[in-house]
Amino acid sequence: MSATTPIVSIVGKSDSGKTTVVERLVRELVSRGYRVATCKHHVHEIDIDVPGKDSWRHARAGAQVTMISSPTQFAVVRKVERERTMEEIAEAAGDVDLLVTEGFKRAGAVRVEVSRRARSTELISAPDELAALVTDNDELRIDGVPAFGLDDTESLADFVERAYLAKEAGHGD
Repeated sequence: MSATTPIVSIVGKSDSGKTTVVERLVRELVSRGYRVATCKHHVHEIDIDVPGKDSWRHARAGAQVTMISSPTQFAVVRKVERERTMEEIAEAAGDVDLLVTEGFKRAGAVRVEVSRRARSTELISAPDELAALVTDNDELRIDGVPAFGLDDTESLADFVERAYLAKEAGHGD
């Protein structure tokens, strides 16, 4: 559960392909039977509700918590005094096998950096901070750090599954 929910943070410079990697990784892990939660980090305040709609109006009127419920979805928007820690985010994710985060450049013990040669030839993470690297740049290879191609989602999912999921979720050998 949340206290032991593995967290894999996908990091990298803007426009490096992080969202594509997250999307493909989540799709692959879900197809293997895992329950995956995601959390995208934003540095600015966000509105996830449509301006002018009822719940948006409720929040603008001063509600501390605004909830939206439908037969297939439930969303909670809560005003907070500080940003949540990774552990608090994992707790909020509930009963999942894995939390994949995107954009938390300095948080998270398990970091997978995405680097696209067309965007940059430098990493934002130190080599000892990386669990893995996803790149199209062979010159960025680091001893001891598994590297995957930008389109090699299956191998990245194999790595995540072996390293972080097999024991916790009971899906292993």
